[in-house]
Amino acid sequence: MPVVGQRTAPRTPRRRPAPRPAARKAPPPRARAQGLWPYALIAPAVGGMLYLLVYPLVRAVLISFQDFRLRQLIAGDAEFVGLRNYRTLLTDPRFWEVVRRTFLFMAVNVVLIMVTATLVALMVERLGRIGRTVVLCSLVLAWAMPVVAATTVFQWLFHSEFGIVNWSLTSLGLDSFDRYPWFANGTAAFAILVTLIVWQSVPFAAITLYSALTTVSPELYESARLDGAGAARIFRSVTFPMLRPIFLLVLSLEVIWTFKAFVQIWVMTRGGPGDATTILPVYAVQTALSSQRYDLGSAASMVTVVLMSGVLALYFRQMLRQEDETR
Repeated sequence: MPVVGQRTAPRTPRRRPAPRPAARKAPPPRARAQGLWPYALIAPAVGGMLYLLVYPLVRAVLISFQDFRLRQLIAGDAEFVGLRNYRTLLTDPRFWEVVRRTFLFMAVNVVLIMVTATLVALMVERLGRIGRTVVLCSLVLAWAMPVVAATTVFQWLFHSEFGIVNWSLTSLGLDSFDRYPWFANGTAAFAILVTLIVWQSVPFAAITLYSALTTVSPELYESARLDGAGAARIFRSVTFPMLRPIFLLVLSLEVIWTFKAFVQIWVMTRGGPGDATTILPVYAVQTALSSQRYDLGSAASMVTVVLMSGVLALYFRQMLRQEDETR
């Protein structure tokens, strides 16, 4: 009989034990020193930032919770009084009037800056090479002028006796503006400050928006024109959606800069006449210097920071929401 071969079960290959990872050698001292070298390079900048920005903020927060006047400034024996300074501040009717004026001042400036900067950016995009160069150079020169120098120029322009504005208006037959005291009128002083801040802020916003406009593809404009869209429709449906992130960024920066405007107001009017041009930063300095109430001045500064942070939080929330809708 033939012998039938029996099949044997296949042998499973033996798994070789995984090689043990080799022990990592500690880097040599020279390599470790090279890894720490970048941190050593930025350490002075970080230290300077902490000293110039963080320390004054922490110090202002502490003073706002203390009874800190001229005596405490000299002797250094200030005591903590809790929220007493904030209660005094928030129950002052003048403080709330200053808050309303601050938001009005910010809103007027930001609207005028963004509208004017957008129009200037659109104009620069349509100019020829020579015209574009002239306008951009003019914007840079205006932007580069120091704040105090520009404020002094505006003071001389609106001087009651020697100002060119009064001379021009009188030459046109408006005799009521002969020796007109612009800075003695609250509304006129407010308008002059708005004009100054808009003039100083438009160059940055216009150059930034123009740079963003150069990134928009001309094919999009061509397609919109072929579909019969006019200039307003092209801006609303093509230009603005493409510029929205940069537009919101510039808007946020202008809110910060106009909300904390101090130098122009302090040099030109010191918050006067009366309180017509007093906004929160000026109010804080007036409170601290006029009556040596450094605690109330610090409390007003902290309220300013909180209000400005709240306004920016609303803008960033809206920006993030719009980004989520476009995805």
